[in-house]
Amino acid sequence: MMTRRTWVVACVLATTVAVWASDAPDSSEPSDSSVIEAAPGDVVLLPCYSEGSVTPSRTRWMKNGNEAVPSGPGDGGSRVLVLGNGSLNFRTVSEGDEGVYLCEATLPGNMTWRARVLLQVASGPENVSLSIVPSTVLSNGTLVSHRGSGVSFHCVASSYPSQRLTWTFAGTSAGRGTPLASTASVPWLDFRLKDIQPAAQGVYSCVANNTLTHASANASAQLLVYYASERHPECSWLQSSDPTQVGFSCAWPGCYPDPELKWTQVGDGHGDGHGDGHGDGEGRVLASQVTSVLRVALNRSLLAGGQTLRCTAQHSALAAGREPSCYFKLEAPSPQVSPLAWVQEGKSVTLTCTEAASVPPANITWRRAAEGAALAPGPKYALSRDGATYSLTVANVSGADRGAYFCCGENALALRRAEVYLNVTAASDYTGVIVGVFIAALIIGLSAVVAKLLFANRHRVCLGRPFGPSGGDRGHVLSLVESDEEQIFQAVPRLPAVADARPTTLVQIHRLPSGEQEDTGKRDAGQVPPDLVTF
Repeated sequence: MMTRRTWVVACVLATTVAVWASDAPDSSEPSDSSVIEAAPGDVVLLPCYSEGSVTPSRTRWMKNGNEAVPSGPGDGGSRVLVLGNGSLNFRTVSEGDEGVYLCEATLPGNMTWRARVLLQVASGPENVSLSIVPSTVLSNGTLVSHRGSGVSFHCVASSYPSQRLTWTFAGTSAGRGTPLASTASVPWLDFRLKDIQPAAQGVYSCVANNTLTHASANASAQLLVYYASERHPECSWLQSSDPTQVGFSCAWPGCYPDPELKWTQVGDGHGDGHGDGHGDGEGRVLASQVTSVLRVALNRSLLAGGQTLRCTAQHSALAAGREPSCYFKLEAPSPQVSPLAWVQEGKSVTLTCTEAASVPPANITWRRAAEGAALAPGPKYALSRDGATYSLTVANVSGADRGAYFCCGENALALRRAEVYLNVTAASDYTGVIVGVFIAALIIGLSAVVAKLLFANRHRVCLGRPFGPSGGDRGHVLSLVESDEEQIFQAVPRLPAVADARPTTLVQIHRLPSGEQEDTGKRDAGQVPPDLVTF
């Protein structure tokens, strides 16, 4: 099967033979033929008679059926001239001089010599260059694009008489370039990747090949595809064997290249955590490094409740102002307990403590003394945890177990204690308690009955007659009688003074008709008229 290159060579040879046949002054075969290659600007000599040192008496050069140069030796200023030995001399070959040249020389003895020379003028490829946009050039010349962006590849070269351009790609694991695009007889070649991905990073080359001389040249560039992780950074803490120290870790994997992570401390522990205590609004930088994981260790002297520790990630693939972050707002422990607990001797009791506010989480222990050692699990004590509730169970309680128990919460910020007092009672103590409760309830009930009676008879109590009959009232009584003609005042004799020295005066006012004036003296002084008004 004929390849494309073989086909091109065959076409060139067929064209050359046809040109030779058309340029021949007669049907005689040439005595000599040759092929000469030259580049623009070269000095070229096309030989005519090369069999000996005889100088032709007459030489004629033809190209495409036309005289190549005037017959005979040329002047010294001509670019193309015939030398004395019949050779055709090009002082400077230029584009367009290529073709089939036919020489006919007359030798001594009237002998004719014919020669054919194929002059090929070719140049390049040269000035091969490429560009990849958009991209950023690093200090070492490497180009950088960002994942997901559209990237255009442009290649240009110059070659005469024609060229073929090809884009190739060699990935990080590929040894040879893979063709991506190719074209012939054009000065440039472009292609585009709409959504570039990390797999597209590698070495891109533009190869230019001269279709006549098959000379080739190329230009290459290494392209890196940068990308940031689609997740947020993850902040965590690392507990230390020393409770006064803590390690904070910030991780942001999945980036290329590694991001720049920065730990900052914001707030002084007395505000809301949004100020930095230094007035610059950014906080104090604790650590900064180009890495995927950044750790920082801090002790209690550098920490306070209300502070905020923030990890900020920066990457060239992210626009300014879009840096992701994670943070902790530090809080000291705050254990919560019921201050008093009761248990009967010989029974078991469970003390509970709740702590869920500390950041980082506090280590919770139970102790018998504020500065004592932590209680360890065993036959006497059982420790358990349910979420944020920490329990201490004391088994077979005795009088020796009476006293204070401390729930201690400690993290890198502080140590906090909450006290529970355990009161242990004997079994007989509960009888006295029950009797005391009954008596107290009885007293409260009687007090309620008495208060109700007093409230129901409050007017008698206020008038000095708590619970006696109305006839027993004592005090001054004055009866006033109004008549149409005259006023009759009847004084009621003074009653004996009451024992409590709080006399009460009873005033009676009534109106009598004129016909009944005589009867007023006959009324019983102790009788109260129906329309009596009492004050």
